[in-house]
Amino acid sequence: MGTGSKVKIALTAIVIALLVSYFSFGRNMLRKASVNQISIENTKPAAVSAGPLNTDNVDPITGVACDNWKGRPVAVMQPADVTARPAAGFSQADMVFEMPAFTNANTRLMGVYLCGMPDDIGSIRSARHDYIPFASGLGAIFVHWGYSHFAQTLLQDRKVIDNIDCLTTSYCGRWPKSGKMQLEDTGHITKANIESAMQKYGYKTIGTFVGYPHQPDLAIDQRPNGGHLRLAYPSVYDVDYDYDRTTNSYLRTWDGVVDTDKNNGKRVAPMNIVVMTATSEQITLAKESQYVADGVMDPWSLIPEADRAGINGIPGAPNIGRYNNLQVGDPWFDTVDSGDAYFYMNGQQVKGTWKKDRSKIDSKLTFRDESGQEIKFVPGQIWVEIMEPGQGMKWTPGT
Repeated sequence: MGTGSKVKIALTAIVIALLVSYFSFGRNMLRKASVNQISIENTKPAAVSAGPLNTDNVDPITGVACDNWKGRPVAVMQPADVTARPAAGFSQADMVFEMPAFTNANTRLMGVYLCGMPDDIGSIRSARHDYIPFASGLGAIFVHWGYSHFAQTLLQDRKVIDNIDCLTTSYCGRWPKSGKMQLEDTGHITKANIESAMQKYGYKTIGTFVGYPHQPDLAIDQRPNGGHLRLAYPSVYDVDYDYDRTTNSYLRTWDGVVDTDKNNGKRVAPMNIVVMTATSEQITLAKESQYVADGVMDPWSLIPEADRAGINGIPGAPNIGRYNNLQVGDPWFDTVDSGDAYFYMNGQQVKGTWKKDRSKIDSKLTFRDESGQEIKFVPGQIWVEIMEPGQGMKWTPGT
């Protein structure tokens, strides 16, 4: 065989090898490079502490000593409706979540009670799926009066969390209707009935939440005079907080009205405020393919075909969607489980982030500063506000 023939054979072999390599590896690499991957910021699971962050007889949520510090929290769905104000229980809650129950419209709240368990809690509202992972992350028992259609299957059939449904149990009651109250504003549950229900259903009574870290209150001579936080939820759900130097708390005002507790008349005044940002959109049939493309659960797979049309709309708007979905790291419908956050304590603002590992329903909602360190709250109530991007928020620092 001549030298020229040998060279041709060698070149042919090289070409074949390159083609095999391309079709085996290179083409896949090029394909991956050309695909628009779903962008999910900070998807690394938040670090989980190996042991409790508060010891002895300290409440793992508030950092305040109490007798029931080893107990299990109870998370209660509560309304923001004007007709239901003032609510019963918020002044004693360990933690409160306030967030949109409809995109860029009304809000709904979830009070979390452990050491500050009131004798009476109300009004009570129906469950929304976005609140369930927050309750689960605290190891809480979830109390609600009915549910959205998307939460119904999760609670009834999948039993994703220990819960007390006031719609199907005798443990909840109704107050006498008075003033501006509507019938749905009268539902409530007592501490005694919560304890009775936990015993009947065999729910564990010992808490598992590892807790939030805490720091001492700033000395009063180091605290600022004043400070105002404005959260412009759509009227009549807008909220204002005024920092009070003496108590180191934030006095809450709801749509221009001083927010007090129905039980005791006390001003609602959390010691810590967290403002999280998260996008919201209505769940509609037109977006069904979006969930499939994103690789998450299709919400409509939970709903029988015959019921979908009604849930897809509201009176006068058949395609707007009755329920919303917030991108707050739920394990079913969300592609995002982290975002920006602002923290208010000691009369000061701290910028940071929030994280809720969407791979685990019971993952801890974690808060960090810009350096990546976990936020240390001052002892006392934590109020979590979740706002959509573009909703007005303004902090005016004190002097």
